[in-house]
Amino acid sequence: MGIFSIFRRAGYYHPMTQVVIVGFVCFLCPGMFNALNGMGGGGQMDRTTTNNANTALYCTFIVFGIIGGSIVNLCGVRWTIAISGLSYALYSSSYIYLNHTGKGSFTIAAGAILGVGAGVMWAAQGMIMVSYPREEEKGRYIAVFWIIFNLGGMLGGILPFAINYHSDKDSLSDGVYIAFVVLECLGACLGLVLAPPSKVVRSDGTSVVLVKYTNAGREAIEIIKLFLNPMMLSLIPMCFTSNFFYTYQFGPVNASIFNLRTRGFNNIFYWGFQMLAAYLLSFLLDNTQMTRRKRGLIAFGIVAVFFNCIWGGSLKLQLRYTHGPLSSTVTTDYPGGLMDFKESSRVAGPMILYMLYGIGDALYQNFAYWIIGSLTNDNQKLSRYAGFYKGIQSLGATVAWQLDAKNVSYLHQLIGNWVLLGISLVPMFYVVATLKDHSEDAIPLQVDGKSSDTHVHGSDVEKTAVVDSDQLTV
Repeated sequence: MGIFSIFRRAGYYHPMTQVVIVGFVCFLCPGMFNALNGMGGGGQMDRTTTNNANTALYCTFIVFGIIGGSIVNLCGVRWTIAISGLSYALYSSSYIYLNHTGKGSFTIAAGAILGVGAGVMWAAQGMIMVSYPREEEKGRYIAVFWIIFNLGGMLGGILPFAINYHSDKDSLSDGVYIAFVVLECLGACLGLVLAPPSKVVRSDGTSVVLVKYTNAGREAIEIIKLFLNPMMLSLIPMCFTSNFFYTYQFGPVNASIFNLRTRGFNNIFYWGFQMLAAYLLSFLLDNTQMTRRKRGLIAFGIVAVFFNCIWGGSLKLQLRYTHGPLSSTVTTDYPGGLMDFKESSRVAGPMILYMLYGIGDALYQNFAYWIIGSLTNDNQKLSRYAGFYKGIQSLGATVAWQLDAKNVSYLHQLIGNWVLLGISLVPMFYVVATLKDHSEDAIPLQVDGKSSDTHVHGSDVEKTAVVDSDQLTV
């Protein structure tokens, strides 16, 4: 069944509707953040403040990504997502202060606060995206989310491109940042539109299982167990690598060899090609004519070959320059200076490479989510797995942003990305090779911390007990 046929059958309480809603929340919040980061330096000529803010962001993200799943399990999805969304607006608004004062302290502090909100939001998002659909639909649901989410990146690329089209400034204007703040506030409010998980019903009539643990101590134990889980330990290199490359792509490439309006233009296609890649990959990941293991191994091969190719192309490009603009008077040492999108003879190759970066990002992260979603159907576990993924991912991002902040050479940053890719592929292959066709987890339902005799076995659900944030319904 295709993506569009699922849309036609979806009502408000259908899992696809809920994934679409959370997709638009991320379109308006993380999507705008990605667009801002994609400009290189948050749209500022000097990337130092943004690099330090991203370091602060991902330091707190490490902690709240890992514990975010438990926070969602305890507090529910609606208010956690809504409140988390406001942290994105705070971060974008800090750049207005930076524009007028030149002081980066507020932006760095806002980055740390955003790490708290983002950790919780992405844990909730991951749980909804990979636990609401049936097993044979997970690839399509991931693709639908990714398409909507990256529309935010596209819009975020269009805004600075259009507003700065006739401008020679090296930094974004207040108007662009204000537009981001307004959109992110709308995204936060949209989180309140999500249905209580207890009312979400799949197309086969089964309900979504969301167990509320009232004992925070139990959640702490479950978090510790993540670091004793052989599969999750095997996926640490994959998680660590999955956002590491953003720093290199957005800074040493996009912000270093293209002028401001062309950076926005590039991001339109960077995020746009992600949508296409996610859509096409979903056909492979949900192809029931092949075993889950075979689908995973084919997708693994695609990711491995594609990323090695783009890093090879990056090496050829990187050998042509060593730095981007250093000040208003010292520009990049890229031959001919900063490129504009109208200079077709100069810009074509680097621009195409940057678009391919977007495809690679979508392939890697959609595949990563699919692997995680293939490990279990227990959405309590999946909320923690998603948080673990984002937490370790943030650890990698913290290291990457600090490498750039400490002025590690562009060539060494590229080599680091390539080496990390190679390291991540080995345990990723092991996990994919051990995947089973069905995740048959038995999930004991708990009320007030006590197990009931009702169990849910994987996708073979006839009648499902569901625990909402306020009450148990059967």
